[in-house]
Amino acid sequence: MHIFLASAALSLILTLIVRKIALKLNIVDVPDNGRKKHTGVIPLLGGIAIFLAFWTVVFFVLNYTGVARKHLSDASLIGIFFGSVILVVVGALDDKYNLPPIVRLGATVIAAFCVIAGGGELYSITNPFGGYITLDAWRIGDILVLAAALIFFWIMGMTYTVKILDGLDGLATGVVMIGALMIHFLTAKGYFYQADMSAVSLVLAGVCAGFLILNFYPAKIFLGESGGLFLGFILGALAIVAGGKIATALLVMAVPVLDLVRVIYLRLKNKQSIFAGDRRHLHFVLVDMGVGQRSAVLIYYFLAFAFGISTLYLRSSQKLLALGILTVGMIFFEIWLATRVVPIKK
Repeated sequence: MHIFLASAALSLILTLIVRKIALKLNIVDVPDNGRKKHTGVIPLLGGIAIFLAFWTVVFFVLNYTGVARKHLSDASLIGIFFGSVILVVVGALDDKYNLPPIVRLGATVIAAFCVIAGGGELYSITNPFGGYITLDAWRIGDILVLAAALIFFWIMGMTYTVKILDGLDGLATGVVMIGALMIHFLTAKGYFYQADMSAVSLVLAGVCAGFLILNFYPAKIFLGESGGLFLGFILGALAIVAGGKIATALLVMAVPVLDLVRVIYLRLKNKQSIFAGDRRHLHFVLVDMGVGQRSAVLIYYFLAFAFGISTLYLRSSQKLLALGILTVGMIFFEIWLATRVVPIKK
C-alpha cells in the first residue's frame, strides 16, 4: 500500500508542477464545439508528470526496497524505458505542434521494437482449450519471430487503444489504473507470484490515481498525446513482461478494444482515414445520447473492473468465452445504434 500511496503523492505533485508549466508555455487544449466539448482552456502535457513519477518510483522500488528481481531484467527495463521516452517526447511535441499522424505511428513502432530488443519475449501462450501453444517454431538467430510479431502487434494495439480512449475526463487514466491493479492482484501471491511485477504494476496504478485527482471530470489537466501513448505502452509492456498476462489486460480493455475495431470498420466502410477524428467511439456516443460525462466514465470503470476481476478466477477457456460474449454484445450494440435517430457526429 505504501508503494501505491507514494506513487500517487509524487504523481499529484508533479502534475501540479507540469500544469503550471503547460499553461505558461501555452500548451493547452481549446474546445472547438465539435469533437472537443470541454469548457475552457485545459493544459496538456499530463503524460510528462506520469512518466516522471512512474520511473522515479520504479527506480527506487527496484533498487532500494529489496524487491526480488526475477522477471524484470535490466535489459527489459531499459527497453521499456527508452520506448516510453520516445513516446513521451514525440507526444509532448505533438501537444505543442500537432505533428502528422505518421510521426506518432513511427514513434510507436520504434517503441514496440524497443520492448522486443530489450528481451521482452513470449516463449508460449496459454491454449484456452488446455496446455500451451509454443512460439519457438520460427527463429532468426536468437529472435523468436512469432513471439516478436505477437509482442509488436500487442504493444501497437494497446498503445493506440488507450490513446483513443482518452476522449473523456479521467477515462483512459482510470481504466489503465484498473488494468494495472488487476496485474498487481494476479502477481501479488499464489501460483503467479512475481514480486517485481506486482510492485511495478502497483506503481503504475498509483501514478494514475494521483493524476486522476486533477484529471477526473471536470479535468484541470489532460493527459495529452504524451500521456495517452505512454499509459497504453506501459500497460501493454507490463502484460508481456509479467509472463504474458495478455488475457488479463485484454479483458480489462475489452470494451475499448472492441470499440476501436468497430470504429475502424466504420471508417473503412465510409472510405475515411482510420486516423480521422470523430465522435463515433462509444464514450462519445454515450455522451451524445444524453449520458453525462461522469456517468459514461463510471460505466467504463465498472465494465473494466468487472471483467478484470473475472480474470483472477476464470480459466483460460472461460476468459475466451467472456471475450466472445463481449464481442457479440458489441455487434448487437452497433445494430441497435444504427436504428437510433441520434446521429453520430463526425
